[in-house]
Amino acid sequence: MKLVMAYSGGLDTSVMIPWLKDKYGADAEIIAYTGDLGQGEDLAAVKKKALNTGASRAVVGDLREEFVRDFIFPSIQASALYEGMYPLHTALGRPLIVKKMAEIAIAEGADAFVHGCSAKGNDQVRFEVGFRSLAPHIGIIAPLRDWEFRTREAEIAYAMAHDIPIPVTLDKPYSIDQNIWGCAIECGEMEDLWAEPPADAWQMTKDPSHAPKGSVEIKLTFEKGVPVAIDDRVMGGVALLEHLNTLAGTFGVGRIDMVENRVVGLKSREVYEAPAASILLMAHTELERITLDRATFNYKRKVSQDFANLVYDGHWFSPLREALQSFINQTQAVVSGEVRVRISAGLARITGRRSQFSLYDTALATYSEGDVFDHSTAKGFLELYGLSNKTVASVRRANGLPTAKTC
Repeated sequence: MKLVMAYSGGLDTSVMIPWLKDKYGADAEIIAYTGDLGQGEDLAAVKKKALNTGASRAVVGDLREEFVRDFIFPSIQASALYEGMYPLHTALGRPLIVKKMAEIAIAEGADAFVHGCSAKGNDQVRFEVGFRSLAPHIGIIAPLRDWEFRTREAEIAYAMAHDIPIPVTLDKPYSIDQNIWGCAIECGEMEDLWAEPPADAWQMTKDPSHAPKGSVEIKLTFEKGVPVAIDDRVMGGVALLEHLNTLAGTFGVGRIDMVENRVVGLKSREVYEAPAASILLMAHTELERITLDRATFNYKRKVSQDFANLVYDGHWFSPLREALQSFINQTQAVVSGEVRVRISAGLARITGRRSQFSLYDTALATYSEGDVFDHSTAKGFLELYGLSNKTVASVRRANGLPTAKTC
């Protein structure tokens, strides 16, 4: 039996390889696939670990450039934030991993994909919907839905008993999922909604109370909705994100603590870090405010929400996501310009914005000398704008009915 397995080297996948060998036989061929999405790990060690614990082959793919170009940048253009807060870093990484695993599985004639997602998590949806979209003829195995371990503590005990190196302990049972776009931290005492995340849980950001004094101001340049430079220094996508993660993370910017609605129907407390994402999404939206007309800007807010929901729900490869991307790309034709951002302890705020496509006209907006707005047109405009409400009120009054409530 030949299996292509998504391998991170975390607790679940570390235990999975020996478990699969026990279940499917020692001759089962397991190809462990690990994608480098900028998680900052020693992936050579992860590869070695996969082989040492029973994998027949271990493949590590450097996906950073592709991840930024084909997944993160489109999500910035889309202004994608799930439930208005989560920048989707895990949800965006999964379809790229699925794509690479499908390529290997098809080339190798694999019997099944294997993933280490739980039965009540979102990632099982993202992996399995993706597998079915790209390779519907290949089976899927999900050990966490079948095996005898019912708690993370039981997995940890199994790993310790079998000398399997794992990145967690009973004292620090956190689940960490990090890439260049952000970090998710789960489990442990954070399952208590009233408990503040422990200081040692954070990976990418410093405690804002320990941030450097003062502030730093940067200028971000966008071309068609894509960030291309910081302070006039043109940078590749990976380098730009790494720079912002370090800078914003040093000031404690990008910490997110939310209760979100999972695909399976339950609510979950999620703690995220997104230093670069928080700044870029804020700056990009600000640039849209001055370059998009009112109707397009407001309609795109709706599309952004639909786009984020599709990505979160595992439908990256769906026709609707592709169609929405086409609309988004059309809107980004004029989203070019510069945004100035000031970063201080736990805070990033916009201090300036400009674009050659800006629809902001000082002569129309000013209340000072140089105002060219024709104030006489307002009276007729308001007569027509309020005509429907006026008609309703008149008819109700004529028939003895109350008009609009005042409170």
